[in-house]
Amino acid sequence: MEYEFTHQPSYTHLIVQLEQGESVLAEPGAMVGHSSTVSMQTQSSGDGLLGSAKSVLGGESAFVNRFVAEDGSGQVTLAPPSPGDVMAHDLRDETLYCTDGAFLAGSDGVDIDSELGGIKSVIGEAGLTPLALKGTGTAFIDAYGGLETLELAAGESYVLDNEHLIAWDDTIDYTTRSASGLKSKMLSDEGILFEFNGPGTAWYQTRDLSAFASFLSPHVPSGDS
Repeated sequence: MEYEFTHQPSYTHLIVQLEQGESVLAEPGAMVGHSSTVSMQTQSSGDGLLGSAKSVLGGESAFVNRFVAEDGSGQVTLAPPSPGDVMAHDLRDETLYCTDGAFLAGSDGVDIDSELGGIKSVIGEAGLTPLALKGTGTAFIDAYGGLETLELAAGESYVLDNEHLIAWDDTIDYTTRSASGLKSKMLSDEGILFEFNGPGTAWYQTRDLSAFASFLSPHVPSGDS
């Protein structure tokens, strides 16, 4: 499988080239188009790679699409639902965690699981549903806005808001907490905070989709107006 990005970083478009027999898994709604040699198979939450994660966590869609190059090599074009960037992360028998909604696609060899061990209860209280991307292959993660990499050395730490966090690797440690105090929550509008401790890497998006929706809400006519 080969791939390229176009229209980066604001409106990133993922183009995947498949050899005959290869496949790529993608979230519903991500497909822009595909070659006539490629077939699309829709899998329910009980089938295939995403079954256990979706049934337990429920964050991503209950259905996923697998694109298979059956009648020769072919192309699949994918795009995330919101404007922003996309990153490719190569897994080599390791795990990448991503927040719900950040998973765009995965190549053959990428397994997706609901590894809840170590996931703090406060994450569940915030409605966060991390997915564990495991195995050997390439995972594609999308961001609303720009996509930044946070690399921490041993002894370094950094705090990220959950609405900006999109992914972290399996070498980094973290703790979670609510924004301290009712006054802090009301004034800062922050929810769950992740404090990451190096060594390791996390990735975050430069814009908050929930905050943007809240900004637009007063300007959108209601049905009563």
